[in-house]
Amino acid sequence: MIFSPLKKGPEMVRVLFLVGMLVFLGLPSAAIAQALTVIPAEGTFRFTPSSGEKDIPSTYKLEASDFAFKAKRLHGVKGAYTVYSLQFPSPVKSPFEENNTVHARYYLPEGKGPFPATVVLDILAGSETIPKLMADHLARNGIAALHVQLPYYGPRKPKNARVKMLSPNLLTTLPAIRQAVLDLRVANAWLRDRPEVDASRLGISGTSLGSLISALTGAVEDRYRKVVILLGGGGFVDAYYSHPQAKDIVKSYEATGGTKELARYLFAPYDPITWAARLSGRDVLIMAGSQDEVIFPEMTKKLWEKAGKPEMVWFDCTHLGAVRFLPDALNRIASHMAKPCPELAATK
Repeated sequence: MIFSPLKKGPEMVRVLFLVGMLVFLGLPSAAIAQALTVIPAEGTFRFTPSSGEKDIPSTYKLEASDFAFKAKRLHGVKGAYTVYSLQFPSPVKSPFEENNTVHARYYLPEGKGPFPATVVLDILAGSETIPKLMADHLARNGIAALHVQLPYYGPRKPKNARVKMLSPNLLTTLPAIRQAVLDLRVANAWLRDRPEVDASRLGISGTSLGSLISALTGAVEDRYRKVVILLGGGGFVDAYYSHPQAKDIVKSYEATGGTKELARYLFAPYDPITWAARLSGRDVLIMAGSQDEVIFPEMTKKLWEKAGKPEMVWFDCTHLGAVRFLPDALNRIASHMAKPCPELAATK
């Protein structure tokens, strides 16, 4: 557990004094609740397998385990939210030490919880602009947001090695995708352990690369009750193998004896479309560009069909042109995360 019972002594005296002063000053209950919502500097939390763990693809299964975490208050936006840094060990040990610690930022809204909450994931470029905008908007609307850095991004990037999460080197890329999913399963456990989070409205949201990971993770981990896929799709080998821009990569690959069928087989466990049927009946929102030249519309349609045809929004734009519709997308994400889930009670 994150919090241990208060023991008699200085700690209890400080807390009781603080509560007494807040009541004496006549602060509203929401302000008191906010003042007492403390993210400890360090602690532990426990990942436990889900009730449906036996049905999870073996690549993404996790055993019960305790995780230590560190947190630090970074800054606050008056009247809106407070931002904390968060670190915990990855359940996967890659060859690079920097990559084996998960780094995140937690945007905690002001006010009285419990709050809906969502993980937010970045695009391929990794500039953090999109997840910061998303987390800011969500937190201002009463939704806690946890921006998690994907493998080999930000502080997780090795100092003396040129390695990326996505590259033609499948020996790095495929394990990195698996690591991302398992990291996010653990992040889900941290959020569920937070007393200010409403576990019945816990989601995962991603854009472009982040949406591929959110779709894959959401399909694997059903305790992400809500899934947002912005500019995402599935069926990557079929979509890209014959694409002119992939010509040189495919030529090099086939020179080593590779075939399209082998590529499809190797990539299948890491393609969201493989497991998308697990999203059927879940609270899923898909938003896509009707002229997207990176994640083709047919890729999004295939994922949508496999996922049971959930709520779908088309924007009249290309992949990069979707920035024009970002305010609309952010409002839709906030509304999606705030509403109650249609099925099942909270799963702690």
